[in-house]
Amino acid sequence: MLRFPAISRHLRIFQVPLNDSSKSLSTSLKQFGGFMNFHAKSSASCYKSLLSDGLKNQRVDEARAAFDNIINPNVHLYSMMIMGYTKNRRLDDALKLFDEMPVRDTVCWNSMIKGCLDCGNLGMAKRIFDEMPGRNVVSWTTMIHGFMLFGEVKMAELLFRKMPTRDIAVWNSMIHGYCINGRVQDALNVFDVMPSRNVISWTSMIGGLDQNRKSDEALFLFRKMMNSGFKPSSTTLVCAVTASANLLDLYFGIQIHGQIVKVGYFFDEFLSASLITFYSNCKQVENACKVFKEKLHKSVAVWTSLATGYASNSKHEISLQVLREMIAFGVLPNQSSFTSAFNACCGLESLDRGKEIHSSAIKLGLETDVFVGNSLIVMYSKCGNINNGVSVFKRINEKNIVSWNSIIVGCAQHGCGMWALTLVSQMVRLGIELDEITFTGLLSACSHSGMLQKGRCFFKFFSEGKSFEVKLEHYACMVDLLGRYGKLEEAEELIRNMPFEATSTIWLALLSACKMHSNLDVAERTARNIFNLEPHCSAAYVLLSNIYASANRWSDVSRIRGMMKHNGIVKQPGSSWVILKGLKHKFVSGDRSHPLSEKIYRKLEWLGVKLKEFGYVPDQRFALHDVEAEQKEESLSYHSERLAIAFGLISTVEGSTITVMKNLRVCGDCHSAIKLIAKIISREIILRDSTRFHHFRNGFCSCGDYW
Repeated sequence: MLRFPAISRHLRIFQVPLNDSSKSLSTSLKQFGGFMNFHAKSSASCYKSLLSDGLKNQRVDEARAAFDNIINPNVHLYSMMIMGYTKNRRLDDALKLFDEMPVRDTVCWNSMIKGCLDCGNLGMAKRIFDEMPGRNVVSWTTMIHGFMLFGEVKMAELLFRKMPTRDIAVWNSMIHGYCINGRVQDALNVFDVMPSRNVISWTSMIGGLDQNRKSDEALFLFRKMMNSGFKPSSTTLVCAVTASANLLDLYFGIQIHGQIVKVGYFFDEFLSASLITFYSNCKQVENACKVFKEKLHKSVAVWTSLATGYASNSKHEISLQVLREMIAFGVLPNQSSFTSAFNACCGLESLDRGKEIHSSAIKLGLETDVFVGNSLIVMYSKCGNINNGVSVFKRINEKNIVSWNSIIVGCAQHGCGMWALTLVSQMVRLGIELDEITFTGLLSACSHSGMLQKGRCFFKFFSEGKSFEVKLEHYACMVDLLGRYGKLEEAEELIRNMPFEATSTIWLALLSACKMHSNLDVAERTARNIFNLEPHCSAAYVLLSNIYASANRWSDVSRIRGMMKHNGIVKQPGSSWVILKGLKHKFVSGDRSHPLSEKIYRKLEWLGVKLKEFGYVPDQRFALHDVEAEQKEESLSYHSERLAIAFGLISTVEGSTITVMKNLRVCGDCHSAIKLIAKIISREIILRDSTRFHHFRNGFCSCGDYW
């Protein structure tokens, strides 16, 4: 009695005096038996509740402990526990429990098949499907859907043909499967021959067309659906709005908006998010904001759509403000929210704000998420901190092809060519298939690091391979690589022998190389090709004029500038800027408009004295005006990047890194001067020009004077 105090207390209720009759004893024993039965039932109910609660809150081990305390659990409880394991990607535990089941029903078999697919084990799902007795239509549909998800289209087709009976769900699954594998025509064929359709059939086909860049056909099918008398679901309308957004079809999108109001789906959060995106894509941000303000939203998707819409319309400050208001309202940001925030930071070129938002992602445990991580890599790369980008890449749990491409392209932009090649080698060892973006990053890395032979080998290998089609941008990278190395005739020949028509962009890459190597013959031929394709290309006029100026052919310079004036062509002014405490401080050559202009010029004069002490001699070839030597020297001293650096020196903490952005390629004289400035001030200077990042430290540049 003492060992079971809880039972002991209950037993006291049924204690009977010894002098009572046997009838009273019998009655008491019946009462005790009834209590024990009630107690057992209430315990089972309690454990079932604990099991359900544990699975709902992803406390799988607590759920299993509750399951183990249930006497003779039924098939339904086994299925619940199995699904709990698979939802938490614990497939081995799920399979072990499945094997231990005394009895299995069809639902349990189907749950196990789906669980294997959810955990990424197609082979095990197929094995269980093959062993399953009495398969139903759900079993077949689940397995067909699984094959499609894993790209095994032929196996899915084989299974579909073998099905004893087919319902509308399996036809819809085939449509969806074909679409996600890019087999749109096959999906349309199935859609045309299926015996009957429901709203899911139409929606799957409309959404599939849009996702495969056939948005015009998607809207045509949506019109056909409406004329056929089908009432669209909210998902159908989301697909139609998204297609309108992709086509920038404002008129039709507004019609769909009216339909949404008419059928009563106006307050659906996914439709609100889609409408906001639609209006934002069509540059109607005010209307996007009106949609948002129609209702007090607690959906993170709606808030994120508005923030993304502002960012896509270059309203980056407002985008970040929306995200701040979202958090203040009590809506926690998700992966998409952080992606939008980091894109806004890229637009503002604000590393400090990016770091602040990064810390928020860490607090929410999202730093290692692949989507957040990919956005972080891009943000750090574009804002000048490739080391942080590499650190983020290493911490991403499950990297995808975007992760690898983002860090490879980032390394290429920062001149870390060997890092990029090492990353590509790791991809190959891990069996990750390279795509056209990887190839672009690889060629760019070779170009910015002077690895001519490696670049040639890679280009030859991928040109002869069958994994993907070599495109114009790959030829442009190769032209850039050859041009930087001085192989101008070879680059010109490559352009002429391309399998497609050359564009002005690829000829401009060659013209830029001609300026670098002062090759007038190739430059004049190249310029003629550009003017034939694009008569008003200002970049070509400016480059050709600068090449003539470097060769002291001032009459030709005057002729080119006269042609520009006659044709109304305006040269893009060179400018440099520094982002400090969220504010952009912009400078042009010889600029004296900044409030701190006096201090800036005093700092430049001090630097000029120091530079001469270090043996610096201005390279007057980069002074592109026909003036006296002294004036040329002075004009070089006041180039926009030097003004920006001087501002950084007087406005930032001593020893900190100065980051400068420039809209044009840095001139050779400034490049030489900045190397020495970095040594004089014992600080790192990061300069991003129109082609790459330069990291200046202790008298050297990361580009190795090859840019």
